[in-house]
Amino acid sequence: MNKRVYGVLGISSIMANWNADFTGYPKTISTGEIFGSDKAFKYPMKKQWDNNGEKVLYIKSMILSKDKDAVSLVPRTLKERYEYLFGIEDLSKCKDVSEVLKNLFTAVDVKNFGATFAEAKMNISITGAVQFGQGFNKYPESEAQEQQILSPFKDGTDADAKNSTLGTKIVSDEAHYFYPFVINPHAYDEFVKLGVTDGYTEGDYLQFKDTSLSSATAFATNSKEGCENEFGLFVETEPTLYLPNLTEYIEFKKGKDKNTISIHLRDLLEDVKSKVLNIEVYYNPHTTMIDCDLSDVHYYHIVTRKEV
Repeated sequence: MNKRVYGVLGISSIMANWNADFTGYPKTISTGEIFGSDKAFKYPMKKQWDNNGEKVLYIKSMILSKDKDAVSLVPRTLKERYEYLFGIEDLSKCKDVSEVLKNLFTAVDVKNFGATFAEAKMNISITGAVQFGQGFNKYPESEAQEQQILSPFKDGTDADAKNSTLGTKIVSDEAHYFYPFVINPHAYDEFVKLGVTDGYTEGDYLQFKDTSLSSATAFATNSKEGCENEFGLFVETEPTLYLPNLTEYIEFKKGKDKNTISIHLRDLLEDVKSKVLNIEVYYNPHTTMIDCDLSDVHYYHIVTRKEV
């Protein structure tokens, strides 16, 4: 693939908790601004790939571990996950780093996001072709809601307990996260020269795009039910064009019937439009209106993928 891609991916969170901190509340910076980490976006993508039968290395998988008379459910180590995924009996017996590199590049998460692999005396670092920034909430009126949940069981550690225990669920009433990303296929040029990968291809990009536009909606856990993919902006450029973080040019406004997402890129792209190859916007026209100051933009329904 001989182009760069810059973009923004939007997640709506309605009575849900897209990315919690260790207190259970939505993550915030020191000013109180709500944000979601890049890991929060990548994990649903990995789960969707894993559910589709793709090879995913950096994801939790469990095994039953026997310790004397006890059997415990524990996560695999990175070495165990690698051996399980690629059918290797013992990674420590492998002396050919090129074999490990070839295997790593067949994992879809590594192909996109890179890897740090320090196992069996091998120290491998792969900078991913796809790089995410942090996703900040652009709806300032968002508030956290704390819900009390009644458990069907009493506290088993309290012999005098007569009632079932209470739990807590914390959600945002409404939040709209916007993540910047960039795709640089030339990040793998060195590994292409080594013959361990064919590089980041157009097929890899299309697979990333498809998953990035649906994985949040598909990932329906208790806290994530209510989180959906609501927006996608993809600006494809020549490989020599370098653009800043595009979320700075995105605005969100709450509406009575429909919300409005504004895209202000004309001033940024006016002098470099000859290097812009294609611009696509994905959204749900039933819930959202797009206000864009650019022409020659292709608009698609984020659910059906049909042109709007």
